[in-house]
This record gives sequence, C-alpha cells and structure tokens, in this order.
Amino acid sequence: MDPGEGPGMLELHGDEEIIEVVELGPPGPDDLAEEMEDVAFEDEGAEEPDAEAWESEDDEGVEDGMEAQDDSEVTFSLHSASVFCVSLDPKTNTLAVTGGEDDKAFVWRVSDGELLFECSGHKDSVTCAGFSHDSVFVATGDMSGLIKVWRVDAKEEVWSFEVGDLEWMEWHPQAHVLLAGTADGNTWMWKIPSGDCKTFQGPACPATCGRILPDGKRAVVGYEDGTMRIWDLKQGISLHVLKGQDGHQDPLTCVASNQDGSLIMTGSVDCHAKLVNSATGKVVCVFKMESVTPKSPISEGEEAESNSVESLGFCNVMPLAAVGYLDGTLAIYDLSTQSLRHKCQHESGIVQLLWEESSAVVYTCSLDGAVRLWDARSGKMISEYRGHSAEILDFAVNKDASIVVTTSGDHQAKVFCVQRPDR
Repeated sequence: MDPGEGPGMLELHGDEEIIEVVELGPPGPDDLAEEMEDVAFEDEGAEEPDAEAWESEDDEGVEDGMEAQDDSEVTFSLHSASVFCVSLDPKTNTLAVTGGEDDKAFVWRVSDGELLFECSGHKDSVTCAGFSHDSVFVATGDMSGLIKVWRVDAKEEVWSFEVGDLEWMEWHPQAHVLLAGTADGNTWMWKIPSGDCKTFQGPACPATCGRILPDGKRAVVGYEDGTMRIWDLKQGISLHVLKGQDGHQDPLTCVASNQDGSLIMTGSVDCHAKLVNSATGKVVCVFKMESVTPKSPISEGEEAESNSVESLGFCNVMPLAAVGYLDGTLAIYDLSTQSLRHKCQHESGIVQLLWEESSAVVYTCSLDGAVRLWDARSGKMISEYRGHSAEILDFAVNKDASIVVTTSGDHQAKVFCVQRPDR
C-alpha cells in the first residue's frame, strides 16, 4: 500500500462519476423461467475428474478460551467430522441441508433437528449444498466433483453428474437450473432434472467463486488468476472481462451483487474489494484495507499473518456494503460517498457475513465460534451467540431474521433463535 493511503482510501478510475442507480421493475419469475427454457443446452458427457485423495489435518480440538456457553435452541449431531456448508429451504425456511468432511449430506428439520433424509452416495467431502428457489429440489456437491440432485418431497435422487474438482455451486433464482464452477476454469450450467448442459470456458485456472445476478440472465464468475467475467447465460458469451489493473492481483474469494444487479462487488486474497458497474463492466471504485501490523515482532522463519477478503455483501435498505477480512475486520462502506463508515473488530478471522433482508443489520461468523449481529448505521454490536467448541465454517439466516443456522469444525450444526431488542 502506498504511504499516505489510510483505511478506506479509494482508487477512482479516470473521470468516472458515481453511477445513478435506476430502479427497473424486475422481470417476473415466469418470464425468467421462459428465458431459461430458450437456452440452447448441449448434451455434454460427464468428465472423469482426477481422483486425488483429499487429506485433512486432524481436528485441533477446542480452541483456547472457548467456553462451554451454549445459546443454541437445537443441535444437529449426525455428522462425524467438520460440517462445511448449510442452506435453508427458501420457500418455508423449515428445512436445512448440511454437508461435511464425513462425505455426508443431510436434510433435516430446523425446529427440532429431526432427520428427513440422507443425501447418500458421496465419496468425498460435501462442500456445497443448496435448495432450488421453490424448495422442490436440493443439490449436494462434493470436492471431487460429484453433484447429486434430490427431490425433497419424494426424498429420492433424480439426477447426478460428475465434473472436475468442485469449487462452488448455486441454483438459479427463478428456474430449475444449476450452476457450478470447477478447478479447470469451467462454469457448468444444467437444466434439472433433464440434465441438458452448457459450459462457459474461463482461463485455465480454478473458477473460485460465482453468483447468478438477480436478472437471472447473467452470472459473475471470479478466477484464481485475479480475473472476473460477467457471462450471458443464454448466449454463452462473456460480456465483460476484468483483468490486469481492473482485475485483482490475487485469486478472487467472493462475489456479490446488490438487489437490482446494477452493482457487483468482488473480494480477493489481495485484500481489495472492487465495486463494478455490471452493465458497463467498469470498476467504480476500489476499497482498500490496510493490513494490520503483526502484534509481535516476526522472528526468523516466521511468516507475517496473512489477510484477505473472505466475504462481502450489499445492504438492501441503505447504500451500504460490508466486507469481512481474515484478520477479523468487518468494514462497512458507504456507497454514496465511497468511503469507510465503520470498522468493527473481531478477535479472530471472519468466515462469512450476511445482511438481514429488510434492515441495516449484518451478521458475521468467525473462527472463534461466535455469531455476531452488528448495526451497520452505528457500527455497534447488537448481540453475540455462542455454542460451538470450534470455528464456524458456514451459516444461514432465515427470511424474517429470527433464526440463524451454523455449521462448525466441532462436527455439529446449531440453530440459534435471534432475539433483537427492536422486536
């Protein structure tokens, strides 16, 4: 970082003005589902992935200082190793799906933790799991690239496919279409359950993160070489490529879009978060965070603590964005002034953050095993919930923000009832 640049200093490109966000009525689900019907899929055979064994370090056990406090209402304990991912069914928010290092995925009831069914047949850690927009299907994906889709009401597998090593997976917001990114740089798209297939070929490096934009017609994908592409899902072409100075200097870790899809934010190992106009593909501004200096002098052979952007997201009700860093910093940026509004410090690294749908409250989960709620207007912590004896690896919040479901390295998933003072 250049001398004189402080936290929240921005890098503006050229004479670009702040974009005026014009609100357009979103197309209805039926229109978008019809759009997806028109997509020309090709019948592509499954690729055999390199079957490399994935070795994990032994669990380190309870971190120092993690007390036995448990604020959770329900604990789901059927996993026998770290639980990597969780998703709530969008229609009713009554079901959760979790996947773990034990090569297992389970669909279970949030109210009492009762198992509905096991998504069996995986032979590697299940790192991706999620429900379709209407909660009809649930998809599970493991590290080796085996993806399975199950019909929830019938509790039966309806489709499976094998790709290269899986990096991420996401359902289309309005259609039974599944998108996934793989280590060979490809992004795959399938119609479910027919399995009609289309691929979007990126650079020859992993497609590390991806997100379908709210219009359902475009997707943004980030890559290990620091580039970002916006894809037209119907045409199969890349509309914009950000690379070099416009891209990142290190692998992308996360992408997000605002509610109408006009703005995209990308986060990277290079500690920068970039705000991009999705229509023009232009970088609007760059949010930079100063690396926190190591607490003690680095002795020979020791490395300085690394930092990176781990998660980010837009507030729906105010022009705010949140960026979570591995060093434990939660940065709240004001999009209208493109400046840092608040820095909320955590004792340990932030794994993920999520905004409430209808308020300026942001949730974080971190390596110290706690979930925290922050008021983005004041930068103050509202409340904190504990119950895990190891780091939280993923979490989900239900629609009315009354329940948080977490997964952890302690082999458990937990359900927390979130009590807010203003309710």
